[in-house]
Amino acid sequence: MTTISIIGAGNMATAIGTRAAKHGHAVEFMSRDTAKAQALAEQVGNGATVGTFGARPAGDIVVVAVLYTGAVEAVAHYGDALAGKILVDITNPFDADVSGLVTTAGNSVSQQIAAVAPEGAHVVKAFNSIFRGVLAEDRPVDAFFAGDSAEAKARVAAFLESLDLRALDAGGLEMTHALEWAGILLVGLARNGAGFDIALGAEVLGR
Repeated sequence: MTTISIIGAGNMATAIGTRAAKHGHAVEFMSRDTAKAQALAEQVGNGATVGTFGARPAGDIVVVAVLYTGAVEAVAHYGDALAGKILVDITNPFDADVSGLVTTAGNSVSQQIAAVAPEGAHVVKAFNSIFRGVLAEDRPVDAFFAGDSAEAKARVAAFLESLDLRALDAGGLEMTHALEWAGILLVGLARNGAGFDIALGAEVLGR
């Protein structure tokens, strides 16, 4: 297992951190609100630690678990401290009524993060198409991801699989905007009768 650093201390940071710790990973939380990060580390247990916001993360995989409005700024704030790291973007840039996105094709949050990330850092989008509650329940669901670096994607896929998720590669960074729309699709299904305990999946059909 490995060390996973999580920037943020909100609901998704809690769900991902808890699941990662449960599956044997060392987890480091980094937040502007140090007290909140400390409380979360204590809640998660399993040796979870707290790092200094803006300092070099302990983990090679760094989950950017902040709202989309602050994700690019957070990565820019870390700057060279993220050099060589794998940055996992989990954001959903929904508009005000969650009926569409504030991003456009070719300008996903992942692509915006990649534009400000330091040299040697690689962005992979993942987790955005899984509801927090489903993730927290430790269910073996599908996890779609996308990014340009084959090596970074292999590392993220291994991490996802270690959490008992089925990692499904959707392609390069240009596909991250499609994954953002997958988040909208999931919410639409949930709001229109399917409920919020569902997950998107890909079925392999017999030939």
